[in-house]
This record gives sequence, structure tokens and C-alpha cells, in this order.
Amino acid sequence: MKPWEISSSQRAIYTTIVMVGAFMAILDTTVVDVIVPKLTAPLSTDMYGVQWIITSYMVSAAIGLLVCEYLIKRFGLKTIYLSGVAAFSLASLACGLSSSLEPIILARVVQGLAEALIMVTSHVMIFSYFPPSKKGLAMGIFALGVSFAPALGPTVGGYLTQYYSWRMVFFINVPIGLLILAAGAAYLPKDKTLAKVRFNFLSFLFISIGTVSLLIMLSRGQKLGWFNSVEIGILFFTSIISYLLYLLVEINSKVKLIDFSLFKKSDFRNGILIYFFVLGFSMYQYFYLLPIYYEHIKQLPTLEAGTAIFAFALFIGIFSPVAGILSDKIGAKKTLAFATFLYLFTAFFLLPKLNYYTPLKEAILLTVPFGVAMGLFFAPVTVLIMKSAGEAKSEIAIVLMDYARFVGGSFGTALATNNLEFFKALNFDRMVELQNFEYVENFLRSVKELLGIPLEVVKEIFRKYELFMSYNFGFYNTFLNAAYWALIGTVFVILLFKRSKDENKDSSTG
Repeated sequence: MKPWEISSSQRAIYTTIVMVGAFMAILDTTVVDVIVPKLTAPLSTDMYGVQWIITSYMVSAAIGLLVCEYLIKRFGLKTIYLSGVAAFSLASLACGLSSSLEPIILARVVQGLAEALIMVTSHVMIFSYFPPSKKGLAMGIFALGVSFAPALGPTVGGYLTQYYSWRMVFFINVPIGLLILAAGAAYLPKDKTLAKVRFNFLSFLFISIGTVSLLIMLSRGQKLGWFNSVEIGILFFTSIISYLLYLLVEINSKVKLIDFSLFKKSDFRNGILIYFFVLGFSMYQYFYLLPIYYEHIKQLPTLEAGTAIFAFALFIGIFSPVAGILSDKIGAKKTLAFATFLYLFTAFFLLPKLNYYTPLKEAILLTVPFGVAMGLFFAPVTVLIMKSAGEAKSEIAIVLMDYARFVGGSFGTALATNNLEFFKALNFDRMVELQNFEYVENFLRSVKELLGIPLEVVKEIFRKYELFMSYNFGFYNTFLNAAYWALIGTVFVILLFKRSKDENKDSSTG
């Protein structure tokens, strides 16, 4: 009996249980991003300290992904999924009870590992519950968690923080986790076959060191200075050396940690690269930049900024199942191509229009096509990758997808941070160069006489105004730079169709 040979009611129950867990786990990622700046006082630390609340989670989740395939084969999907939910819930409780930085960072490490277990197992399980003709719909439903939840995070985080407490962001996971555990234990089917597989610990060690070094370097590079920090240099070379040692061990080992033979299949290879560049390097930049735009440029309170972001998040939710249905009807490649080109149009021609002078309603409308494109993107690229990998290698396919998401997203966030600071400084310098200093001096003196305040104070106010406007104009350049990375991903979208033509040619002559 195949996993999808179940009744419609069973499929609905299984999918709901698994989806709620995935939604809870990935929602927590962006919900916590909202509250981190507010934790300096409660945890008696500074911004450099609280940044580790995010970094520790990200690093541990990336490492957790690398061991998921082994755990799933050894203990089964249901056991690992419920273990992940239990660990995530307990860690959430520990985060909410924490009153200092060290305990919350330790709890976030556990949360990150648990999220990796939840995301990989839920992805594989949902894909297995649907027959081959409805795999697109399955991934469209799953996309509600992967795409809709992160966009919804700022709204939920802003609401809970403003009306309750930052601790509620963590406490809310506990009752949800308990419900999932009870329902999952009662209803989710058990795995029928388990395997006693060996684990390549040495490969895991080297790739983990490389991943940790890379992600910490990306998260701290802007703060420490990319080219002026000894720590960043050490992290960079540690990452490179560790990845090379991993490859050396992997090549000479009979037990592989990652099955790289999957990359011989062009659909799989192109799908991963599309996922890496379009989602990670490009889309994640907008996920990072849009909340900053609404809060720091439009000067909206956290809750109102979250509400503005919810506008495009809603369209992600609406179009995710639509993308799944389209993938089943017209094919994953055509759906993915349409989503990518819609995203390119949005990234190049709509989002760069966002600035201080853009009316809020217009700003929200300009982000709606971004939500539509994101909703249409995830399901077809996942179907493409999963079908190419085959059912027997679905676990490692999901691991590689999520690893690409973490690493690509980390690169994207680092690029957005670096570009925003660079273009802010560049625009400030240009504004100063273009000024008529005599005119500005006379203007500032007239303001001094009008308001009756010291000239130094007037100059400082004017300087801050210039900084704000350079920050405002810097978003235009940063938005455009994020779009350029999607162009690289588009090359691999085109290659999908080139391969199809070649295959048709071979089959017609054969």
C-alpha cells in the first residue's frame, strides 16, 4: 500500500497536523526578529548580545538539517516529527521564562535544531500523503507554511508585543505544541520500514564547522567590518578549509553524508540553484528590507508595519494553493517560469518606487504583486526538485533545499544590510557634493534667527535630515541590487526548458 492510498478524511487530518507544526516553527523565525530590538533592557544586554538570539537559532537549524536524513531513516518520520515538536515547545517555554541572555540563547539552539526536524519531516510527509497527480497541490499547501508564515511574522510579533509581552511570542507555542503532540500521537500513521544506517560523523563535523563559520561571518560581517576585522577573516578561512576537508573526507568515504549524485539530474540541479538565488539571495532581501522600510522610513509603529506587510502576505497565502493546482495542470516548469518573471517585473519596476514620499496605500499595493509571485514560486520549484529526486531520496532532497534556503537567505540578508549601509553613505556624500554651501549656510542662519536656537543645534537637525533622506534614497539602490540576483536564478529557469527541448529532440530521432 502506497502512503497516498488513504481516504480523503485521513489525508485532511494528517496534512492539518503536519502543517500546523511547520507553520508554528517557521512563523517563530520572523516573529522573534520583531522583538529582538526590544530585549536589550529585559535581558540586560546590548544589540550585539541579542543578535545572538537570531544567530544561534539560524546556526543550529542549519546543522540540524545535516543529520535529518539519518534520523528519519533510523527512527521514522512520525517519531522525528513529534520529537521536533516536543523539543520546540519545551525550548519555547524556556525562552519565555528566561531573564538573562545565556539561557535564552541555549534554548534558541534547541529551538533551531527542532525546527530542522519539523521542517524536513513535515515536508516529506505532506508530499507522501498525495498521489502523483496532486503533488503540486501538496506543495501548494505546504507553501502556506514556508512562504506565508514568515511574511505574517511581523504582524503577529507586533501584536503580541504591543498588547501583551515579548514573552508571549514564545509562550504561545507551548499549547499549540501540546495539541500537535496529542493529535500526532493519536492519528499520524507509523512508519512501516526503518533502516539501520551508518552515519558519517567526520563529514558531518567538517561541514558543520564550515556552516557555523559561514553563517556567523555573514551575520556579523556588517557590524565588525567585512575587510577590517580579524574575526571575520578567521571565520572566512575556517569556513573554506572546513568545506574542503568535508569534500576530501566525503570523496574517500564509503558512507556518504550527502548524495551528490542527485546533482547529475539537471532538473534537480537547476531547481536547487533557482531556489538558492531567487528565494535565498533575492526574495529574502525583501523579507528583511520591507519591515525596515515601513518602520524606519514610513515611521509606522511595529503593529501597523506588520499590518502593512500582512497585505502581501495574504496574497502569498491565497496563491500558494493556486500554484500547486497550476503545477498539476500545466506543469511545474511553466508555473515556475511565470512566477519568476512576475517576480522580476515586481523587483525591477515596482518595489524600487517605495520611498518616504510614497503614500501608504500605494506602497501596500506595490507589494501585492510580490506576494502573488512568492505564492506562485514555492510549490512548482519544490515539485520539480522532489520529482527529480524520486521518492527514495526525498529526505536528502528536502535537506538540500532547506540548507540552500538557510545559506542563501543568510547571504541575502547580509547583502541587504551591507548594501543599505553602503548606499546610504554614498547618497549622503552625493547630497553634500551637490550643495551650495553659501546658500545652505544662509538658510541655516535664517532658521536659527526664526526659532531662536543655537546654530550648532540647527546644523545637527539639518545633518540628521540629510542622513534620513540618504537612507530613504538608499532603499532604491538596495531594492534594485536584490533584483539583480534574481536574474542569475532566471538563467536556470531558462535552462529547464532548454533541457526539455533537447530531450524532445532525442526522443523524436531515437
